[in-house]
Amino acid sequence: MAEREIDAIRKLLTSKPRPVGWSERRERLDEVGSTWPVAPDVRCEAVDCDGVTGEWSIVSGSVPSRVLLYFHGGGYCSGSILSHRRLVTEAGRAAGTRTLAIDYRLAPEHPYPAAHEDALTAWRFLRRQGIAASSIAIGGDSAGGNLALGLIQRLRATNEELPACAWLLSPWTDLTMSGGTLRTKDAVDPLIHKAYLDELADGYAPPSIDRRDPLISPLFADFSRLPPILIQVGSAETLLADATRLAEAAGATDVDVTLQIWPHMIHAWPVWNAHLEDGRRALARAGQFIRAQMR
Repeated sequence: MAEREIDAIRKLLTSKPRPVGWSERRERLDEVGSTWPVAPDVRCEAVDCDGVTGEWSIVSGSVPSRVLLYFHGGGYCSGSILSHRRLVTEAGRAAGTRTLAIDYRLAPEHPYPAAHEDALTAWRFLRRQGIAASSIAIGGDSAGGNLALGLIQRLRATNEELPACAWLLSPWTDLTMSGGTLRTKDAVDPLIHKAYLDELADGYAPPSIDRRDPLISPLFADFSRLPPILIQVGSAETLLADATRLAEAAGATDVDVTLQIWPHMIHAWPVWNAHLEDGRRALARAGQFIRAQMR
């Protein structure tokens, strides 16, 4: 069942050639990410987070005082609230929280550190709403997972309260592209290939920037005193090593880290949870993790 369902998603993703221009890539990701709309019981509301565009979502029974702050993927150059709306809203349902999805500024028009600045603005907006840090989970997929880790690093550096936990889905943690699975998984990953990542990295962090900077490649960060982390990654991802090496590095500094490798799954597979049972199962596991960490 799992392999049949993921094969159907593969067919969707490869039904058209990868677009070339940035605007065309953004349109394509919005198109494939929003193939299935949000569930009818989800309430979404646009919000201005002190100049950063965001969107609240909530379902009946979720606790409004608990929030999943979510940063979408897309290599820092594409992705949006629209492309990830189904993922984010169902994650909030599983966690029993409100969600706040963020449309941070995109590269190459807005390279590093624009997205980090927007993430910090969104966090401080939430805190000014009276939401306790211990009632906030930070999540993100791909580049959004990278951004989530960067935000936590910035909070720790200024001795601010940290979120209850972090949920990282298929995180892109190494912009130096040194992971071995970029080569060994290239033939089975329908989405992410090294040449494509090189192009995204050039748009976000031009070659003049040291990409081993922990705010750009959080794999090289100091993980001490970080909150509990759940990492979910598919076995068919070229970014598999970005996730496994992150789990090892965080665990070595006594972080409470859980790594889940999902057989046959591709990059950010829960985006297509409406027609993918393993996507729904992964969100359920993430929801259980978030519920257990929040106070």
